[in-house]
Amino acid sequence: MNRSSFGKRALAMAGALSLLCSVSTVALAGGPEIVSGPSADPNCYVPWTDQTKFFKYPAKPGPYRIALANGFIANTWRIQMIKTAKAYAAQPAVAAKLKEFKVVSTGEDVAAQIAAINNFIDSGYDAIVVNAQNPKAFAPVIKRAKDAGIILVAFDNILDTEDAIDVDVDQKGLGVLWGNWLVKHIPSGGKILEVRGVAGTSVDTDRHNGIHEALDGSGKKWEVVEVVGKWDDPTAQKATADAIAVQKHFDGITAQGGDTGVVQALIDAGHPFVPFGGETENGFRKFCGAHSKEGLVCSSAGTGPAQVAVAIKTAIDALEGKVVPQSVKLPLAIVEDPDFKNGTNYYADQSDNFFVGNAFPTCGINFTAQEIMGQTQSNQ
Repeated sequence: MNRSSFGKRALAMAGALSLLCSVSTVALAGGPEIVSGPSADPNCYVPWTDQTKFFKYPAKPGPYRIALANGFIANTWRIQMIKTAKAYAAQPAVAAKLKEFKVVSTGEDVAAQIAAINNFIDSGYDAIVVNAQNPKAFAPVIKRAKDAGIILVAFDNILDTEDAIDVDVDQKGLGVLWGNWLVKHIPSGGKILEVRGVAGTSVDTDRHNGIHEALDGSGKKWEVVEVVGKWDDPTAQKATADAIAVQKHFDGITAQGGDTGVVQALIDAGHPFVPFGGETENGFRKFCGAHSKEGLVCSSAGTGPAQVAVAIKTAIDALEGKVVPQSVKLPLAIVEDPDFKNGTNYYADQSDNFFVGNAFPTCGINFTAQEIMGQTQSNQ
């Protein structure tokens, strides 16, 4: 072979290699490789269904810059969630993997939350964890994150896409659980007060749909009065008080949050205690434990704000190139009458404004109240 033809072939090979590298780079920027399971941590990362895809992102050297883009903040769950996120990021084993952990809460303005995520993308963060204000409004920013090779993990209020990782409990199943509790304890049907969450969020919609699926499928006759409580005690208390003033009587109640305020409204109005399907606030469980014999028979179920810690753990594992499901299903924390026990699943000497069951032992995630309450809810 003469030098001329060798040179031509070398140039051709170099060009092909350059093109291959270019294609490979685009592929990496375009998202993860779809691989077979199981996940790197099968006890923690339970796939949502047997059809759930498994993602493997290219391993990236740490430490990492991770951001939490939260929306709504004005209730106990979200405040505890922000504090839990900061507490988790401060744990020595986690902190060693983080170069920066940024938290921003933007309120109920969807555009503001999208703008915050765009800012994180432009600033070159490695991963963004998001509690989405609306599941369907984020398509352009999801594409931007994917094109930039940034891992996006949605939790609690998830995103309507398979281009991000979702971490959540079965929110519709939770609504079904509450609805079935009312069906079981109200033999002839009746009038139900449904205290909803934040409008437009996937959690509110899914829980609402589950409640109505259970009630509608029971064959009993129901009249459901809906009010908006925003998962917040004062808001839910006022909405309940107004509903009682107008409707006079309810045969049962289901509330997505703000449940302590709902029960307080019953007490203030002199309304009889009735069967109640609700969340996991410590104050609500105190009431359920104290007034069971008076008719407040409760199903208290949900997921503590520690699911944000699972989302951060997922982001870190994905950045390290570990296999994770596209959609992770977390277990519910459930206590039902007559199993409320002070010191075990609620704490009479602790604040009402605390969600109990704030741990995921299968993921190695647990917190003391001191760890969480030592943090602030402010942006950082």
